[in-house]
Amino acid sequence: MKLTYIFHSGFAVETHSCILVFDYWMDPANCLPEILSKGKPVYVFASHFHEDHFSREIFSWRKHFPHTPMTYILSKDIIRHRRCQREEADVLMVKGNSWCDKNIKVVAAGSNDSGVSWIVEVEGKRIFHAADLNNWYARFLTDDYKGGTIWSMEFGEIDPQKDEKLYLGELKDIRKITDCFDVVMFPVDGRIGNGYTRGARQFIEQFQTGLFVPMHFVASGFKSAWRMKEFTDAKQIPFWKIEREGESFDI
Repeated sequence: MKLTYIFHSGFAVETHSCILVFDYWMDPANCLPEILSKGKPVYVFASHFHEDHFSREIFSWRKHFPHTPMTYILSKDIIRHRRCQREEADVLMVKGNSWCDKNIKVVAAGSNDSGVSWIVEVEGKRIFHAADLNNWYARFLTDDYKGGTIWSMEFGEIDPQKDEKLYLGELKDIRKITDCFDVVMFPVDGRIGNGYTRGARQFIEQFQTGLFVPMHFVASGFKSAWRMKEFTDAKQIPFWKIEREGESFDI
């Protein structure tokens, strides 16, 4: 299995039988044309409608790579937000849905943000792509926080404790499906501020993880994502220290 970092939360996963593309936004290193031209079946996942996780460019791939079988697996909220037409998707999913064919099995897990997260089984490996599932308001959970809503210039009125409970509730639901992943792609976004690794740390406390892959760090930079390595090392979990777009990692 070969993982390629595309950009932000975008990854390609190549196996012997097929290729998975998660949450494509843009391709600064222009690495996808080579990957998509191999002729293997390609499964294109889009977890939700946010522009940094979904681009209409994905639908042009069928024309540009006519000899590559393409299957588009989208969260249903993309339709609701009128980012694409129903007929453009091959599979539409909400939390709790599952789908499979001869190559892969997919379960749409939940998110405390928009859309879904992805559990994908392929060739005996189980992959998790968190999309926007994370403890996004961790920096507000300080020792002097007493609960309830607070006002943030960036987010408006929020309830960080309530959101954390929603996040942890989604992890609980995922544990009903499995507590073990061979690969985990998860947000480690320094823009969150203090405690930006908290959501990822809570995840690896609850799930056996074969390889931890940081994502969603474009605005804060590669080195900010490496902060998570201290915590994966402590649990003896391999960590992919991504350094550039287009970089690959063999499993």
